[in-house]
Amino acid sequence: MSRYNTLPGHAGVGLKPEHYREILEARPQLGFFEIHAENYMGAGGPPHRYLAAIAESYQLSLHGVGLSIGGEGDLDRAHLTRLMHLIETYRPASFSEHLAWSTHESAYLNDLLPLPYTPETLARVCRHVDEVQQTLGVPMLLENPSTYLLFEESTIDEVDFLATIAERTGCGLLLDVNNVMVSSVNHGWNPKDYVDRFPVEFVGEIHLAGYDETQDSEGARLLIDAHGSAVRPDVFDLYVHTLTRTGPIATLVEWDNDVPDFATLMNEARMAQGALDKARASIPDAAQ
Repeated sequence: MSRYNTLPGHAGVGLKPEHYREILEARPQLGFFEIHAENYMGAGGPPHRYLAAIAESYQLSLHGVGLSIGGEGDLDRAHLTRLMHLIETYRPASFSEHLAWSTHESAYLNDLLPLPYTPETLARVCRHVDEVQQTLGVPMLLENPSTYLLFEESTIDEVDFLATIAERTGCGLLLDVNNVMVSSVNHGWNPKDYVDRFPVEFVGEIHLAGYDETQDSEGARLLIDAHGSAVRPDVFDLYVHTLTRTGPIATLVEWDNDVPDFATLMNEARMAQGALDKARASIPDAAQ
């Protein structure tokens, strides 16, 4: 079992403001809630009052989208300070970010943009990951991206790129199974091969989500990491396969757009928890 698996065997969902009161009233049986760090960087107010109340009963996973780990410029120290304050305040069980960039000079872009996989990019990402972990004082999980294009200049396979970052920096990895499916269909990869080559010893969390589907200019399938629907059956099948390699790893169901009622989110979490329970049951007692 990965040493980064701080929420072993639990399924969770994203914490959404429209569900605050229902959660506090019903106290549903759930492993954890994920919060997006940037949504709680304001000073006080209702979001923090509700979050503090929920954090008394549930573990939290802190997921960032604004560090721009792959950006060419320096990391934003003010942003890191805000992250450190959140971590010190809420003591989340895990902290994660994306293998992406989203800044250019002083501008922040509203996208998680892909990187070329080169030695130069690898060195920059490792330097930034080191800085984040040294500043925050906690290990970071780095998430594999969903991509729609490949760079001709890339010389390193994506799985090898992520494995090398983890080996050099000591960070963990967040394996987003939906992202694996999206990228694999878009680029003609075999998603099970991707999972089978992934360095699961570094995995501390798994993400599931729904994708949208369209066609490219040549009529081929094009998947979009939309986070606006239930987990697709092919993604869930890949997730079950993934658990045969990772064992029961903390799993988040992401649903960030067209957010449904809380009962619908809980149904998705129960499906994931069922797969986690089966994965745990398949492990010999001595290894659990």
